[in-house]
Amino acid sequence: MYTELMVAGGVFWSITYVLIIRQGFKDKTFGMPLAALCANISWEAIFSMLHPVSPPQLYINYAWFALDAIIVFQFLKYGKKEFFPKFSTAQFYLAFSFGLVMAFFAVLFVTYEFEDWHGAYAAFAQNLMMSVLFIWMFFSRSSDDNSSNSLRGQSFYIALFKMLGTGVSSLAFYLYQPISHGSFLMTYLYVSIFVCDVIYTGLVYQRSRQQKISLLFFGQLLKK
Repeated sequence: MYTELMVAGGVFWSITYVLIIRQGFKDKTFGMPLAALCANISWEAIFSMLHPVSPPQLYINYAWFALDAIIVFQFLKYGKKEFFPKFSTAQFYLAFSFGLVMAFFAVLFVTYEFEDWHGAYAAFAQNLMMSVLFIWMFFSRSSDDNSSNSLRGQSFYIALFKMLGTGVSSLAFYLYQPISHGSFLMTYLYVSIFVCDVIYTGLVYQRSRQQKISLLFFGQLLKK
């Protein structure tokens, strides 16, 4: 059952990435905060290439890395005007590179420190950071409640599938992985991520209703 849950979580997260990419191109922005993006793609690089995990998670990691590479492209294409408007192009690329290097070695050294070759500590710690940053992104882009563009780069289904992806993976680790047994830290991470994801999903749902955005899944996909 562990494998089935992890595959389901991988599928939900893959859908999340695809929806982030779609929304990012549609709104001409990036859909994942910088620190979360750097940590995400670093984790995927480490656990698909440097310390590859066992299939089927390995294949999921390959897919995630490819999808995150597109999100990185979106950040580099659209991020300067929103995130670093006063930076030159060279300074912007340098700032991104600095963040990526810092994130890569943070994930790598957490892996070595805890001898965690499944990447669980780093994965769930960065997921908590990501969940908090998505809430921050919501409020930073919603400073003007009357703006029809205050949900740019975001959607209810991005929030929902993100919550499902991490929630299912958390359940799999909690029930079946020894790393969770008797661990206050891992239990705290599972619960905290879920609480933050519920809050973010609720915020996006409420804002979508206010802006009369269709909440039908295929209606959102077909909307230009």
